[in-house]
Amino acid sequence: MSHPLHEEPAQPRSVGEIVGDIATDLSKLVRQEIDLAKTEIKTEAAKAGKGAGFLAGAGVAGWFLLIFLSLTVMYALDHVMDIVWAALIVAVVWGIVAAVLASSGRKKLKQVDPKLEATTQTLKEDAQWVKTRNG
Repeated sequence: MSHPLHEEPAQPRSVGEIVGDIATDLSKLVRQEIDLAKTEIKTEAAKAGKGAGFLAGAGVAGWFLLIFLSLTVMYALDHVMDIVWAALIVAVVWGIVAAVLASSGRKKLKQVDPKLEATTQTLKEDAQWVKTRNG
């Protein structure tokens, strides 16, 4: 029977055992890090989802604001002209706003470069580095 104070000397471990333990520990560490990352991502995604929900609600409220402001302008113009002309003026103003926004958006989209040139270049450099190291 061995007593904790009188432990038998440990047998020397082989290199294979040490390497196996290191590989096991490293694998365990990587799995733990991945689990931690998954947990953090889920938490942050939940926060982002709530934020997106509030932004969607704000968008709906803003939409109603624009509708009621447009109606207010239309009825205010009704005091100086026929309601039909007032409604037409408000509609034309919103048409102009829509056209300007669409034109600006189209111009911005044409400036987008989906090629990811910097990433492509660094990947080519990495591949070249690997080739020179191996060959």
